[in-house]
Amino acid sequence: MLLLILRAYFYLRRVFKVDFCLNFIMQINFLKKIVENTAGETAVRIVDLLYNKKDINEFLIAKKLNLTINQTRNLLYKLSHLGILSSIRRKDKRKGWYIYFWTFNVLKSLEVLEDNLNKEIDSLKLQLIGKQQRRFFKCKLCGREVNEEVALLNSFTCVECGEVYELSNNVSSIEEMTKQIAKLEKELASVRAEIAIEREKLDKKLGRSMKREEKKKKELRKKNRDKNKAAKKLLNKGKKPKTQKVKAKKIKKKSKK
Repeated sequence: MLLLILRAYFYLRRVFKVDFCLNFIMQINFLKKIVENTAGETAVRIVDLLYNKKDINEFLIAKKLNLTINQTRNLLYKLSHLGILSSIRRKDKRKGWYIYFWTFNVLKSLEVLEDNLNKEIDSLKLQLIGKQQRRFFKCKLCGREVNEEVALLNSFTCVECGEVYELSNNVSSIEEMTKQIAKLEKELASVRAEIAIEREKLDKKLGRSMKREEKKKKELRKKNRDKNKAAKKLLNKGKKPKTQKVKAKKIKKKSKK
């Protein structure tokens, strides 16, 4: 099975000249990350259920997630609040109540993830500056780490276990933070690339929609012109020339004499 998938991937890669399979997997992972951050691990499966689909019945989502309809709606509303999901409401003709149908907003999801990554990177950079410019003290017994001001206030004694603080070696933690920032920045660059792809898709879709609208307007204008021409022709057929009427009157007068 795996061999068939790999063959299909390399064939499509060779034909279309793009690594769309990898982009697809990457995008799915990004979307799962933002859903998990927003609504928890239970909601992650919503991505698989809604990705590249439109107007999915909320009762079907509840069934697939093995949750009650109220639990499912709570998750969907959390994601909807951020604009990640959109819904339409339709009335059930048999039962009389309204059912919501949900669609995933991929672009908005990626934009939310981009915003979260930016905040996370900024926070880590501030922490890194603090680590580089200030001294920290650590308790060897419980692992609690505090800055110099807090250590001084507590007479360099750990408030958790009473052990004396020791000067912390920031080199390893600075290196770890630097690696983490680099990793997040790389992820941010990938997210921005996905956003650019989605915006391009949206622009193309909008362009096609505008062309269709323009075509409809042209057809309508042509139809109206044809109607006006036909109406003028009918009007002209119903009218008699004025010269003929004058001649007819003159002939009648001569006959009376």
